[in-house]
Amino acid sequence: MTTTNKALQDWVAETAALTKPDHIHWCDGSEAEYRSLVELMLGRGDLLALNDKTYPNCYLHRSDPSDVARVEHLTFVCTPDRDEVGPNNNWMAPAEAHRKMAGLFEGCMRGRTLYVIPYCMGPVDSPYARCGVEITDSPYVVANMKLMTRMGKPALQRIEREGKFVRGLHSTGDLNPERRFIMHFPHELLIQSIGSGYGGNALLGKKCHALRIASWQARSEGWLAEHMLIVEIESPQGERHYLAAAFPSACGKTNLAMLIPPASQAGWKVRTIGDDIAWLHLDAEGRLRAINPESGYFGVVPGTNPKTNRNAFDMITHDTIFTNVAVTADNEPWWEDKDKQEPVTDWRGNPWKKGGAAAAHPNSRFTVAARQNPSYSPLADDPAGVPISAIIFGGRRRELAPLVYQARDWRHGVLIGASVASETTAAATGQVGVVRRDPMAMKPFCGYNFADYWGHWLGFAGKSDRLPQIFHVNWFRQDRNGKFMWPGFGDNLRVLRWIIDRCEGRAGARETPIGFLPQPGDIDLDGLDIDRQVLDSLLAVDAASWREELAGIASYFGEFGDRVPPALLEEHARVSKRLG
Repeated sequence: MTTTNKALQDWVAETAALTKPDHIHWCDGSEAEYRSLVELMLGRGDLLALNDKTYPNCYLHRSDPSDVARVEHLTFVCTPDRDEVGPNNNWMAPAEAHRKMAGLFEGCMRGRTLYVIPYCMGPVDSPYARCGVEITDSPYVVANMKLMTRMGKPALQRIEREGKFVRGLHSTGDLNPERRFIMHFPHELLIQSIGSGYGGNALLGKKCHALRIASWQARSEGWLAEHMLIVEIESPQGERHYLAAAFPSACGKTNLAMLIPPASQAGWKVRTIGDDIAWLHLDAEGRLRAINPESGYFGVVPGTNPKTNRNAFDMITHDTIFTNVAVTADNEPWWEDKDKQEPVTDWRGNPWKKGGAAAAHPNSRFTVAARQNPSYSPLADDPAGVPISAIIFGGRRRELAPLVYQARDWRHGVLIGASVASETTAAATGQVGVVRRDPMAMKPFCGYNFADYWGHWLGFAGKSDRLPQIFHVNWFRQDRNGKFMWPGFGDNLRVLRWIIDRCEGRAGARETPIGFLPQPGDIDLDGLDIDRQVLDSLLAVDAASWREELAGIASYFGEFGDRVPPALLEEHARVSKRLG
């Protein structure tokens, strides 16, 4: 397989001349190709076959111990004007970055195969989808891109029709952390990554393309590229609604995307359209429609079990690539909170002893095709996307944020999104309750200045009067003893039902300085053992605490100087005034 697109031909030839591979392979995305790559990696020891009876077609990949997570401090956005990328990104001048990367890529593929991966982010025939080509020397990357994207011949055919694609060049290099960089050149629609084989640094279609570069494309083309799940909720009467939700890490994003209704919510159905990224476009009627640009999941596996996420637990029992998990005596993958079994080998391949360090790496992963999810929605493949009724922001706050509240309008909703924050946990940092701002849950992924990004969001108010309602949720309120006050997981459907009813004008609300909140009786508590006083606390607004929060938000906005949109500052002042 090759291409008729001259720009792609030339780029591959130039890259081969620079990196000097022994072979060039154009990926067609076939099952036969995937199997051959798996066999190659099994033979080289890059993959280990797991128990084929209990985990058929499942494999374990062990990363270099220095290469187990995204390297945000080595991730740069390269533009002529430093202010374009803002304080939310690391910046490097394009000329300097090109010189640095050219030196690192020089001859880096000697003795290796250069793989050319044409891929499409989104359904191949969707007007909302965008294409890319990743060049890599890692068969592990090729296999993961096969599971994560629509990769191969159909994508290449679209590239040849359109003539436009995002370029991504990746090499594992020598895995030296001192020679590890991820560079984004948004004006050139180019990504370059070297020195890492970890998914977030090497699967360039994911965060690099689908968020950092796509956010630039979205601003210039009038849409939104967001770190959001997309979930379909169907009532017992057959009414369907589609919600997009953004949460920082450790806030239950995947669990919400794959929510299973509790027995008390009989007749309700929840289906997953996307668990991580949403691209949102205005349609001809002014509705915001969303597609999931991915076709697979690259998820954190520790904590996944039948109680926390039955759908995710079931879908990774076959045809899955695991990264940096532990292994049991019967050669099954194992991770913390999986089950009562114990591992014998840790994620590094060393013998594991009870009471020692974590057996699976805390950032260990699974890669799996989305269609294996029992709650998978066929609408994930609909070229038209789905119409979004509500956008939900959320964070982990012990005391401040109510269980749920609604923005007054789009501009107020943008302020809520721009103010998203979570408190750290002891497990994560050793410090409890440190507030970290993560606007729209996009802090590591927005490819340009947050102030301009907020301005882009605000601009949608002038484009349509049919925009989604915006809400904020907080599943993590705690009482004085540190006990969670809301059960979470499947019972979060009760809150989603109120959100949907608000969108349909069927539910009341009480007005507060921070937005509209449900009355305690507005949320269905049937079958739930929760005290009325606890619910009152979950829906309380403490003005003094919120005044302090608004001051913190103002301080954060101050980091972006005079680029912050005046409309956002006006909305902040309006909420502050309501709080007295």
